[in-house]
Amino acid sequence: MKDEKLELVSGSGNVFRDLGRENADVEQLKALLATEIIKTLDRDELTVRAAHARTGFAAADFSRIRNADLGRFTADRLMSILNRLGARVEVKIRVKRIAAAHIPDQLRA
Repeated sequence: MKDEKLELVSGSGNVFRDLGRENADVEQLKALLATEIIKTLDRDELTVRAAHARTGFAAADFSRIRNADLGRFTADRLMSILNRLGARVEVKIRVKRIAAAHIPDQLRA
C-alpha cells in the first residue's frame, strides 16, 4: 500500500451527485432540511415525543429523520416540519448548465 499512488478528486459539493444518484439535487435538499430539523431538535432539547406534541407530526417521523431514513419524505413535508418547529425556510435556486459529457447516460434524452 505504501507504493500505491492515490488520485485526489474534488467533489462537486453534492455527495449524491458524486455517487451518481439519479435525483441527487432532491436528495441533497432533503438531507439539508433534515439536518436543520435535527439541529432544532438538539438546540431545543426536544425528544421525538415532544417534537410530535409541538408539531403534530408523528414521533416516528422524527425518529426516521434522526436516522437519515428520508425515503418517505418529500422536500415540502420536511419544510413543513421545520415551519412547525418555528423556523422559516428560504430557498435560493441557482441553475447551472452542465456539459453534455458530464450528463450520466441514463439522463440523456
